Amino acid sequence: MMSMTNHTADTRSVVIVGGGAAGMMAAIAAADNGAAVTLIDKNERLGKKLRITGKGRCNVTNDCQLNEFLNNVPTNPKFLYAALSRFDSADTMEFFEGAGVPLKVERGKRVFPVSDKAWDVAEAMVRLCRKKNVKIIKGRVSRILAEGGAVCGVVCGGEIINADAVVICTGGKSYPLTGSDGDGYRLAAELGHDTVAPTPSLVPLTSRSGDCAKMQGLSLKNVALSVYHTDSGKRVYEDFGEMMFTHFGMTGPMILSASAHIKDVSSGKYEALIDLKPALDEKTLDARILSDFAKNTNKDFVNSLDALLPQKMIEVVVRRSGIDGRKKVNSITKEERRALVEVIKNFRVPISGFRPIDEAIITKGGISVKQIDPKTMRSKLCAGLYFAGEVIDVDAYTGGFNLQIAFSTGILAGENAAINIEK
Repeated sequence: MMSMTNHTADTRSVVIVGGGAAGMMAAIAAADNGAAVTLIDKNERLGKKLRITGKGRCNVTNDCQLNEFLNNVPTNPKFLYAALSRFDSADTMEFFEGAGVPLKVERGKRVFPVSDKAWDVAEAMVRLCRKKNVKIIKGRVSRILAEGGAVCGVVCGGEIINADAVVICTGGKSYPLTGSDGDGYRLAAELGHDTVAPTPSLVPLTSRSGDCAKMQGLSLKNVALSVYHTDSGKRVYEDFGEMMFTHFGMTGPMILSASAHIKDVSSGKYEALIDLKPALDEKTLDARILSDFAKNTNKDFVNSLDALLPQKMIEVVVRRSGIDGRKKVNSITKEERRALVEVIKNFRVPISGFRPIDEAIITKGGISVKQIDPKTMRSKLCAGLYFAGEVIDVDAYTGGFNLQIAFSTGILAGENAAINIEK
């Protein structure tokens, strides 16, 4: 038989399901607005995913204006207007600075803690939760209870916890070992909500080209990447920065961002084109190659590229150029050099698919925004039920945008869960 936790009649009670970035922010906001808050998370420590985000550095937000921010949200950007207007990037920066986490702004307006430690960001939020008397429970919510079209509590570990409002902040399906295993979709579905099928976003890309495996582990910096739709020839993404070849294909910051622009990843639909020397136009690159050849005049072609290319790329580039690797550089023709320049400026990698969703940074898809009031994050189907963070069908590119969405929707959901309690 289930035991029951009751709250006094005059206390507004809010239960937050999920203790990640959105959940902790919702808990802090609800407590600030006078509610008795219970935060339930599956993990021993809150913010498990937050602690590993940004390779452990935590890109907390992007220091940009609202319109620029929304341009970096490919899925349902208008839905986020109210949340971002209520709590924007500047508010997030002020929040963490005030919580004892000094911040810095890096390339692309990306904001990080000065310490470069995601742990500091997570711990600051945990401290605030404890300071505001948020009750923290380790456990799994198996069901949200509702009567007469309104939530009245949750079931956790065989215990009923009464609540005037419940906020679902369970994340998507990426990084399931951190607790983001899709539980929120099930809880919402049981109360009549629709879910846009979750798919991976900000995820490594696979390629059937054996060249990627041959260059496995090679990181490229200061290269230009473009991704094209092979049928239409339309460029869907371009960037300048870092990437890495793997046994399955490609990963790294630019590759993860590119994945968010790929709609149908069926094999053969997209191709990546890498400019290995974006600072040099073709004429300047040819002059550079001639200069290198002059220094290695009696060497074989395959042994003359060390100053121009990473060692792991040389064999692949030589083969793609069509030039005999044993040919002496002093006998390489102008046409052959032109072929070499073409390979270096347009290194092509066919894209065959995404890596599994549990390797994705975020999930594309989630609870339909048509069933959520964007001004409050409240469910349109069930009174007292709210949503925040990645569980909602919104996602953004890399650069701090997704965490800002978690913070903004968390604030809005927490405030309204505490204030707009339906009795």
